[in-house]
Amino acid sequence: MTFIADRLKRIKPSMTVGINIKANALRAEGKDVLVLAAGEPDFDTPLNIRKAASEAIDSGQTRYVPGKGTPALQKAIQSKFLNDNNLQYDLDEIIVGVGGKHIIYNAMMATINPNDEVIIPAPFWVSYPDIVLLAEGKPVIVQCPENQNFKITADQLEKNITDKTKWLMLNSPSNPTGSLYSKHELKQLAEVLLEYPNVLVMSDDIYEKVIYDNLEFATIASVEPKLKDRCLTLNGVSKAYCMTGWRLGYCGASKEIIAAMNKIQSQSTTSTSSISMAAAVEALNGPQEFITNHNKAFVRRRDLVVNLLNNIDGLSCLTPQGAFYVYPSCEGVLGKETPEGKEISNDEDFMTYLLESEGIAGVHGAAFGLSPYFRLSYATSDEILKDACARIKRACEKLK
Repeated sequence: MTFIADRLKRIKPSMTVGINIKANALRAEGKDVLVLAAGEPDFDTPLNIRKAASEAIDSGQTRYVPGKGTPALQKAIQSKFLNDNNLQYDLDEIIVGVGGKHIIYNAMMATINPNDEVIIPAPFWVSYPDIVLLAEGKPVIVQCPENQNFKITADQLEKNITDKTKWLMLNSPSNPTGSLYSKHELKQLAEVLLEYPNVLVMSDDIYEKVIYDNLEFATIASVEPKLKDRCLTLNGVSKAYCMTGWRLGYCGASKEIIAAMNKIQSQSTTSTSSISMAAAVEALNGPQEFITNHNKAFVRRRDLVVNLLNNIDGLSCLTPQGAFYVYPSCEGVLGKETPEGKEISNDEDFMTYLLESEGIAGVHGAAFGLSPYFRLSYATSDEILKDACARIKRACEKLK
């Protein structure tokens, strides 16, 4: 007899969280492990944001707050959308959640009926399909190969839309690839979507400000204003503001969808922390110059890692346009054997081999829906990245 709900049979635990737990357990045993699996900046939360949180505590802002966000935070989000994205949202078209993942979960639970389809371009962030499955929807995975820079095309989108399609999920810049959709590419997708009024769009913009090489960010609701009422534009303070542990995401969407999400939230988390909300107001309204400085460090690290990986026999790596991950191909090592005689038959085998032989913790490509690749985060020091790439090179040279 089991007391566990059948719905949990549809999903698996978060792979990225699981690998971090495994790597940290090995560290606790005294093993030398370099953890490049975490999706968070290595910089501390800026001082002005921390001070705002401290002042909120000292001034007694420790009581219940509106689930959708305090008035000050909602206005800060409203201004951010207008100033950064040219998107005008009324306050009842904005909601705050316990991180970006929570926003996605609430949106799917609020809108998906059994067997509704959600188009998810692969590679995808690991939680997208499982959240859809928890909401009793059907993930429709569309393979987006390297020669497309891992992005869905208008033709692919149109071929996968059916009368059951409820959502398209877009993530730009992408986790895990760092690929960025241009205005032109978004316009092409929008032209297809305009022909299918039954399809909503989840635009996950969490890495919006982590972009390199003077490229310009665009979000689909601003590229095609006719789609705005069908778009949920998601963002948060985790990545650009180095606030992963503060757990605060937000979005703009139609009044109908926001009201439905708020209804769900009212019976679950109610709200995120009042202190996190106060800190987020300062993050959005305060100085932004540190983001440029952080991005300069990320570019240096990106270029270092891409160069080192491309000099390893059997691996190849595109240059990411944003976020802080590389997504190299390991196709050239498949079929080889480890010194212990075990065949490397897929990317999971390769990452297991790297962890066991050289203490490198990354995430295999199958977790993101596209093999044979693996994801490494370069949100760590140059020294650690050089050490990690040297270990990967040594591991590959041992393969027969």
